[in-house]
Amino acid sequence: MADSGDARKRGKPKALRKGDYKDLVAPMQLELTRMAEWLQATGLRLVVLFEGRDTAGKGGAIKALSEHLNPRQCRVTALPRPTERETTQWYFQRYVAHLPAAGEMTLFDRSWYNRAGVERVMGYCTHTEYTAFLHQAPQFERMLVDDGILLFKYWLCVDQVEQEKRFAERHENPLKGWKLSPVDLEARRRYPEYTRAREEMLAATHTPHAPWTLVDFNDQRRGRLTLIRDLLDRLPDVTVPNDRPALTPLRGKPRRERYGVLEPIPAYAPRGDG
Repeated sequence: MADSGDARKRGKPKALRKGDYKDLVAPMQLELTRMAEWLQATGLRLVVLFEGRDTAGKGGAIKALSEHLNPRQCRVTALPRPTERETTQWYFQRYVAHLPAAGEMTLFDRSWYNRAGVERVMGYCTHTEYTAFLHQAPQFERMLVDDGILLFKYWLCVDQVEQEKRFAERHENPLKGWKLSPVDLEARRRYPEYTRAREEMLAATHTPHAPWTLVDFNDQRRGRLTLIRDLLDRLPDVTVPNDRPALTPLRGKPRRERYGVLEPIPAYAPRGDG
């Protein structure tokens, strides 16, 4: 049997250029705005989990999905390390507080699956806590789905060669240096361990009611398009009547802004400009 990795390489499309990507993502983002209107009209709730290795492109995918949506409706949740108090709570408890209400969506930039990934590999949890999580996660997700939440779980895939390029870019680029932490550097050495942890996680938590979807993010632009298209295609018809109020012409001439107490500060001008 041919190796699946070799097959993927043989059929690998060319990397998308930035201009082509913008042309392709724009109509999908318009569909996402319609999806948001549909959520509000129906009162449904949407949860999307973004998981994957460091540098896979979770932040970029979340931005592509959410950048034209109302942040009051579409919330991005990236929880920090649990506090001392939170470590004594039911493991899923702090995530429950971020679940959406009617008409809302939550995009989790990493999620409760931290326990099956970084906590498992880096030794931040015990083996008993880890095995309990693998048992409880499908039950927890069953409760979410049974309560009517639309749940989508995405794992963003990246080969180590590509991951190394992205780590190097973060190391050299002062605008991205904040993304490179000691934990990231340690995880870099443990690529095979993260692979084993992912496979154990998938075997235990890829269920009919909450399946995983793996997306190739070696080309991040194409990966974003693949993920967004998959999400939209798995939703029902999101068409809702257009009930936006008409934008009628103003009466009289438009007015200039007037100031009494304070004036705006001077406009920015590069040094040496005029």
